[in-house]
Amino acid sequence: MTFCLKILGSGSSVPVYGRLHTAHLLTINNTRYLIDCGEGTQLSLMKYHLKQNRINAIFISHLHGDHYLGLTGLISSMHLLGRHKPLIIFAPPGLSEIISIQLKYSNTVISFDLRLIVLTGNRLHLIHETPTQTVHSFPLDHRVPCWGFIFREKPKSRRINKEKIPEKILIRDIIRLKSGKDLTDHSGRVIYKNKDLTFPPKKSRSYAYCSDTVYDPRIISYINGVDLLYHESTFLKEKEDIASKTYHTTSEQAAMIAKAANAKKLIIGHYSARYKDISEFRSEAVKTFGETELALEGKTFCVEE
Repeated sequence: MTFCLKILGSGSSVPVYGRLHTAHLLTINNTRYLIDCGEGTQLSLMKYHLKQNRINAIFISHLHGDHYLGLTGLISSMHLLGRHKPLIIFAPPGLSEIISIQLKYSNTVISFDLRLIVLTGNRLHLIHETPTQTVHSFPLDHRVPCWGFIFREKPKSRRINKEKIPEKILIRDIIRLKSGKDLTDHSGRVIYKNKDLTFPPKKSRSYAYCSDTVYDPRIISYINGVDLLYHESTFLKEKEDIASKTYHTTSEQAAMIAKAANAKKLIIGHYSARYKDISEFRSEAVKTFGETELALEGKTFCVEE
């Protein structure tokens, strides 16, 4: 089963050196989530042969242009490409007004139901749920209201050992075994122990997205133990003062967060336009957290079950 993150854009405020504005596509089995939608997102989707109308929901972290200015164009293209299924967008207050004005003055009436859900709160908050997944938001410390997101698979069922399962077993017994229960007779006596007929469930995977933020250890409790952690690293350590003043993070600070949160892998991005060569970001981060990778456009990070 699929749990993969595709980097569509890795730059910050100005698109330079082939780096587009921030956008990620997370695929969990048959569900696709777009996370932030800077300018150029549509181009990346086409470049990597990813169909726009397969996106199930969009999550916008904050209303700085490099994180959402590609959104109205994407919505318009979805309409022109014949989308009919509803689209949910989770975003800070104000985005609904922005989209409404742009559609109004272009005289565009889209062909599908667009539902905007406003992000609020100063704690971990469940914002989206399916039978197999949850998405939580949590506050980040930036110059404007900003949120991070955590995508998790729900706990999975135990797996049937087909070589050990008795013949002519009933469907209700299969369901009972998958839920972790033993099989019993009418008197309650155990006939088959669950551990003898099943394998442990496959792991439930997780991804945390920490958009623009000053170095903030308060988020560690929210993202603890995630398999994949994306954390912005706009500057190198030498520009730590500028990072603090502009409410951004250095690569070293992102690595410190990943280490303290016991993340399995860290992905760093949102590189400042002042850096043409970004290899030093990883070199700096791995000194603190070895499992660090660069958010390179087109790169895919998958988590195995």
